[in-house]
Amino acid sequence: MPAVLGFEGSANKIGVGVVRDGKVLANPRRTYVTPPGTGFLPGDTARHHRAVILDLLQEALTESGLTSQDIDCIAYTKGPGMGAPLVSVAVVARTVAQLWNKPLVGVNHCIGHIEMGRLITGATSPTVLYVSGGNTQVIAYSEHRYRIFGETIDIAVGNCLDRFARVLKISNDPSPGYNIEQMAKRGKKLVELPYTVKGMDVSFSGILSFIEDVAHRMLATGECTPEDLCFSLQETVFAMLVEITERAMAHCGSQEALIVGGVGCNVRLQEMMATMCQERGAQLFATDERFCIDNGAMIAQAGWEMFQAGHRTPLSDSGVTQRYRTDEVEVTWRD
Repeated sequence: MPAVLGFEGSANKIGVGVVRDGKVLANPRRTYVTPPGTGFLPGDTARHHRAVILDLLQEALTESGLTSQDIDCIAYTKGPGMGAPLVSVAVVARTVAQLWNKPLVGVNHCIGHIEMGRLITGATSPTVLYVSGGNTQVIAYSEHRYRIFGETIDIAVGNCLDRFARVLKISNDPSPGYNIEQMAKRGKKLVELPYTVKGMDVSFSGILSFIEDVAHRMLATGECTPEDLCFSLQETVFAMLVEITERAMAHCGSQEALIVGGVGCNVRLQEMMATMCQERGAQLFATDERFCIDNGAMIAQAGWEMFQAGHRTPLSDSGVTQRYRTDEVEVTWRD
């Protein structure tokens, strides 16, 4: 019964999780929150992670009831993500692995999300919509790879929402996307925005530029409210995501859809995806904010799968990479 300790810190969340044979034993997490109207810079984020990571490690061990002797493997996020935060966490993972004399496994962040989603929901072979602040992809498994059927050609959907939140000076606590979701519930008017689907791919930079350009003018003249703009942006970008996911499901003949990534805990996105799945006679799987948002347990779970399949990351290859595509990883632990 191997127990794996996972470190995640690719963006503004830092988490340490413990997974043993499909059970999450601990999953503490902290978030680096910046003032309204601002984003998070790599250097500042890395400093935040360094300040709290050892406390999180102790928390995870205490919560799981395990000691260092009980841990069989150390997993960490190899990429993709922001360089400085990735490095700060990888250094700790490498150090712990050497101090405790445990094998090390470098995990692809995106695959961490997918494996955690599969574990928590019980989905067997779903078409995956992976939506977060740094990534937007539609993925399906085939022949030992998670194949990317469609993706953003510029910025991620979460980045689009976060940057619009800065325009309206919406709070970053607990996250700008969550606060946009709450405001959107009070929106009553649908403002027409550019809808950009290109085959299986989507583009969000144009819609962001458009709404940034018109927002202050429309608000100043009373044409709409901030809530209307949040509602309109959500409805438009989520409709684009549902369209390309449905097309991928049709291509694969899939009867399951799984939403993963931080934007995946948005209830409105889940509603729209559920409607599409219902019309197709398919089933939707989604998780809540404990597992959708970046967390250590997802890295531990993917690390557990990789460890069981014989994967090991030698120290000489235990660096990080900001660019690490989902389909680069050979998925040896699945049939």
